Amino acid sequence: MLRGIHPLLGPDLLHALQTMGHGDEIVLADANFPASTLGPKVVRADGLGAEALLEAILTHFPLDTFATASAFRMAMVDTPDVVPPICQSFQAIVTRLAGDFAVEPLERFAFYERSRGAAYIVATGERAVYANIILKKGVVQDA
Repeated sequence: MLRGIHPLLGPDLLHALQTMGHGDEIVLADANFPASTLGPKVVRADGLGAEALLEAILTHFPLDTFATASAFRMAMVDTPDVVPPICQSFQAIVTRLAGDFAVEPLERFAFYERSRGAAYIVATGERAVYANIILKKGVVQDA
């Protein structure tokens, strides 16, 4: 255990976050997501919910202020204009911890395709459907 590090961030996830550079992306995936077949290295976070893990990550992880969008969620297949409750929660967490960033919807297969280019996929134990979010890393500024 270390001081100042969120307790949900285990060594593999901390390593992943630390090795990512500006513009790299990380996927937080729900339990139904095909994490192991898309290509990027998978970090296991079994038993952890997506909301708690998003909060833990954003405690230390800046979002990209240079990109037009830095957070993406998977849109619902049959009703893409409906924002699931878990994604509403994602937006609230992003706003509270990262600032004025919209969590942009991506069509299901576009989300999978973008995930293929991510630096890491974090496979959570989240059971809510559509509980998937991609974060684009920003620059760590001196305080």
